[in-house]
Amino acid sequence: MISRFPRLAAALTLVMTVLALHAPAHADTSRYAAFVVDQNTGVVLHSRQSEARRYPASLTKMMTLYMLFEALESGEIGLQDPIRISAHAANAPPSRLNLAIGSTISAEDAIRALVIRSANDVAVAVGERLGGTETGFATAMTAQARELGLPGTTFRNASGLPNSRQVTTARDMARLAIALQRDFPQYFHYFDETTFVWDGRTYRNHNTLVGRVEGVDGLKTGYIRASGFNVVVSAQRGEHRLIAVVMGGPTAASRDAHAEELLDAAFSTLEQRDDRRLFAALSSPRISPIRQQALIAMDVAALDLAPPAEMGSAQAAPPLRIVLADESSELADALPAARPAATDAPLLRGAWSVQVGAYNSAAAARERLERVTPASPILALAQPAARSVEIGGNRLWRARFESLTADEAAHACAELSARNEPCYTVAPGR
Repeated sequence: MISRFPRLAAALTLVMTVLALHAPAHADTSRYAAFVVDQNTGVVLHSRQSEARRYPASLTKMMTLYMLFEALESGEIGLQDPIRISAHAANAPPSRLNLAIGSTISAEDAIRALVIRSANDVAVAVGERLGGTETGFATAMTAQARELGLPGTTFRNASGLPNSRQVTTARDMARLAIALQRDFPQYFHYFDETTFVWDGRTYRNHNTLVGRVEGVDGLKTGYIRASGFNVVVSAQRGEHRLIAVVMGGPTAASRDAHAEELLDAAFSTLEQRDDRRLFAALSSPRISPIRQQALIAMDVAALDLAPPAEMGSAQAAPPLRIVLADESSELADALPAARPAATDAPLLRGAWSVQVGAYNSAAAARERLERVTPASPILALAQPAARSVEIGGNRLWRARFESLTADEAAHACAELSARNEPCYTVAPGR
């Protein structure tokens, strides 16, 4: 077994996966911050000065877009509806589309202008269309930030142009990125576009990581002199989706290189952790699925995974580390507040799961989930899921009840065990 899976066996020897990286050369530590989170689980993989107040620059337009998407969803505006350009909007400093006073741009073209061109004149026009005035819109943006759980963020304009009272944090920008995809998946494809044509001219996306770095499909860059070069990046490889934030880069190139390093290191960390889990599964005897699951649970418990090291809060930007972090406090802080559904129930309650089996087909996994749901009232609150994973060219489906808190998962598993139903709790990111 070990000879067939050397990489998995090697992973078992690791107490913790830690990858050393270097901060951007000549980083200005008064502006620098970085944050990486697994979007699907809320597990924080890296945090450096992520709560420090920073200037968002054009990352502000992520909230402008959030507000525009919300208006589209509510029917307040349509994709082809015109947005008028006022004198205030037309006079916004670059970058811009140089729209004339009294001209219009459709809401859909405005989305592309904000994402790709980062056009300040369009941002002002969107704010005026939705908020009456840009100042009123900025107040609404800040209110929305509080609803989404962004405590360190205050907006004073729709564009990100310099304002000493417009501040945010790297962690808040990660929360906002998660909220954009979670709440408006139907519009998220705009962040993955690389060009925008307007008035016969083609503009290329300022976020050059899109289309160049594996898995990157958004989101936004930003720069003003006070902030340095900022970027928020979303990327998916396999089952993992990450959000990475880098703020205060000395140049656009160094910022992008650092973001790419952080993504590569974090994905590598997660892949090695997956290998460790899969090796435990492969080393279990191939007997009945339910008995097999109990053995897998014991194998995983026997791995003796060490807790993550503290990141610290250095004033400088010393060598960075990607660290697995499963603490519930980190998890709670990492995820943005969910938009309420029609029943006012939160869309994401927790990131713990209860696994009740592993099967050779999705149908068998779903059947198992249906069969054991009545065993605990807590499971009715969870999200049943058949998650696939490839092992040695074969596909296995894990039967899991997801979106539980740690206490709920433990209690539900105890109730299942009392009914002789094998199960084990699954920590965030596992």
